[in-house]
Order: sequence, then C-alpha cells, then structure tokens
Amino acid sequence: MNAPTNEQKTSADNALTVMTFNLRTYTAYDAGNEWDQRAPWAAETIRSHRPSIVGVQEAYKLMLDDLQKELPDYRWIGEGRRGADEDEHCAIFYRHAEYEALEHGQFWLSETPETVGSLGWDSDYPRICTWGRFRRGSNGQVVRVYNTHFDHIGEAARIEGAKLVASVMLEHANVYPGDTAVLMGDMNGGPSDEPLRYLRGERPEVGEVPVLRDAYSALRGEIGRTFHDFAGGSEGEPIDYIFAEAPLNVRWSKLDRRDFGGKYPSDHYPLIAELERPER
Repeated sequence: MNAPTNEQKTSADNALTVMTFNLRTYTAYDAGNEWDQRAPWAAETIRSHRPSIVGVQEAYKLMLDDLQKELPDYRWIGEGRRGADEDEHCAIFYRHAEYEALEHGQFWLSETPETVGSLGWDSDYPRICTWGRFRRGSNGQVVRVYNTHFDHIGEAARIEGAKLVASVMLEHANVYPGDTAVLMGDMNGGPSDEPLRYLRGERPEVGEVPVLRDAYSALRGEIGRTFHDFAGGSEGEPIDYIFAEAPLNVRWSKLDRRDFGGKYPSDHYPLIAELERPER
C-alpha cells in the first residue's frame, strides 16, 4: 500500500478524501468469508482512512445497516437496483458533520433509465448509478458524487452505461455550474477497455464526456489488481476506479491491501484518493 508523504497528509480546506469499495454481496456461497465475519473489518477499513465520501457497491440493506452501526459519523443515500431496499445498492456514505446532502437520485443503466429494475442492452443484471449533491459546511462548496457498478457480462452494457453516466454528469454540470464532481465505482474492466478509455477522454468519437482525471494517475508504483477473490495479491489490473472532474486535481491515491489475520473484508481492495479544488 502506498502511504502518502507528510506533504500529502496536509489536507487543506479545499481537499476531499473519497473511497470506492465493492463490499462483496451478502451470499451463502462465501463459506469462510461470510459478511457477518467481514462486516467489522469493512467498517474498520473505512474508519481508518477517514474519507469524507465513500461509494460502496454490492451492498444489501442489511449490510448497510451493519456498517451504519459501526460508522456513526456517516449517513448514506441510495436505493436497491430493484427499487426501494431490494437487492444490491450503490450507496454513498458521507460524513454528516462535514457535509450536508442537498439532493440525490438514482437511474438505471438501460435504455429506460427512469424505469426501476430495468435491464440495459446485454446486461446480466439491472445496473444503477446513485448520485448526490453534498455541500461542505466549512466553505459552502458543493460536490456531486456518482457511484456505479457496470455489468460483468455485457460489453455493450458497459460502454453504453458509461455513455449514459457521462451524459447525466454533463446535464447536471449545466444545471449546477458551480459544483465539482466525482465518479467512482466498480467498472468491471481494465484500464485499456473501451469504457475506461472513453471516460478518460481517449475515445472522443464515442461521444462527449466530462474532463475526468483518473485517480490512478497519482498512484505510486504499479497499480495491480483490485479484485482478488479473497485470495489477496496484486498481480493483474484494476476494475475499481475514481475519476475527478476538472477542476478537481488528484493529489494522491492508494489501494488498501491489508488483511485481518489472513482474511479480507471483501474480495475487492478499496481505492482511496485525495482530491483538491485549486484556489481561485
């Protein structure tokens, strides 16, 4: 894990620490890695980094309730991918002493994004993007946060989902021109896959995209994998990402690969980044 330098640890009033963390869903198939065992480790992982904003994926309501008990400094927004509390959430936790949730919403990664539970393109499951606007009490700055989970099967679903998320971000930027914005989540693809290249602005022919800075650009050394299937290790490529929309800069980023007695809080490593809005 790459530790920040002393200079990096000095967080100004315009800095924002964010985390994305696929928690691995609540399932009976994870013998020896059940959520009941992992929940305190997941909470400790979040607590140790003190992020202001955390996007989680694959979280059932009972998992969110467990984390909420362990993380009283946070509140969360979001609903399940089949509506209300049903199925997995892409919830966004925020430190309520620092930030106020102004508004939030959710859309489905499909041809009918307002239809609850809708499948898109060749997607295997309903996929969602949860978003919120958060105002910082210390300076009044507002950040929009988008948390998503692209499909693991459908190639068309991933690129079309990326295009849909980008279009919503651009639409919101016109409505809220003073905001900054962050996109995070499990994109189920490596850095060279088309959806990731598109989000980094490397495929302009695919469509318009916000100016997004990949947090891995500020990670020291090799990135390695983020999905490890409870086996640990670092060989491979990441599938979990944080993107900061200009004018936000990425000061540093790191992956937390710690274990707890040889066990892991999830089958994904969380990615943490500190973002900074330049002084005007």
